[in-house]
Amino acid sequence: MLIHPQIDPVALQLGPVAVHWYGLTYLAAFGLFMWLGNLRLRHEPYASLKGSSAWSKRDVEDILFLGVMGVVLGGRIGYCLFYKPGYYAAHPLEVFAVWQGGMSFHGGMLGVIVSMLWFARSRQRHWLQVADFVAPCVPTGLAAGRIGNFINGELWGRVASPDLPWGMIFRGGGDLPRHPSQIYQFLLEGLLLFVLLWLYARKPRQRGQVSAMFLLGYGVFRFIAEFFREPDAHLGVLSLGMSMGQWLCLPMIFGGMGLWLWARANSPKV
Repeated sequence: MLIHPQIDPVALQLGPVAVHWYGLTYLAAFGLFMWLGNLRLRHEPYASLKGSSAWSKRDVEDILFLGVMGVVLGGRIGYCLFYKPGYYAAHPLEVFAVWQGGMSFHGGMLGVIVSMLWFARSRQRHWLQVADFVAPCVPTGLAAGRIGNFINGELWGRVASPDLPWGMIFRGGGDLPRHPSQIYQFLLEGLLLFVLLWLYARKPRQRGQVSAMFLLGYGVFRFIAEFFREPDAHLGVLSLGMSMGQWLCLPMIFGGMGLWLWARANSPKV
């Protein structure tokens, strides 16, 4: 049985300014996106595009800026709508109280999709080409976020067998060992999804298939991880014994499968 190290969430104190570990993981996610995005510029079809259709480092920077806006706004709005709609309907001003916490990956993903649509329209590019560019660069950012969750000792897992060698006691989680589900998600929807998606995107695919594999892969890995993650206390387990996270993954899984099949039949190979 392990004990969560209870790391101070503040990584660095500079006078009145506190730099939190979670903020540093966000910076790491943005830095990884820039690095991987610049590598993607060397991949086909982006490396071969010329003239007004050519991709540049400026495009990567602009996508990152718009993506950050989409993550923050979509993540917050999604949390309010998916997880506590009644509460925020009664306290609408608290929607803006982001310092109180509360972000939804699925809402953030919808925000990123809107930002990609905006970018594609402004550059007169097909939005699936933009989505295919972005998708392989995302999982490392998700991995960084899960490290932040682990450092903060939040979003811990369900109660585990006392015989589980890596079962962990979390502050606020009682005296029983729990699954370190943040690490599970770091490994599954972070590192493993990145490796699979990066390799998949290196070969010519129909436009939209890389994005489809991201939706499918994340949906499946998150669905699996939710079996080990403690459901939200105010929601618990919903119908059919599934958590809210699992229910939100189902549209991703089926949407990814449908997009992949549609792309195979209708999109050009790039």
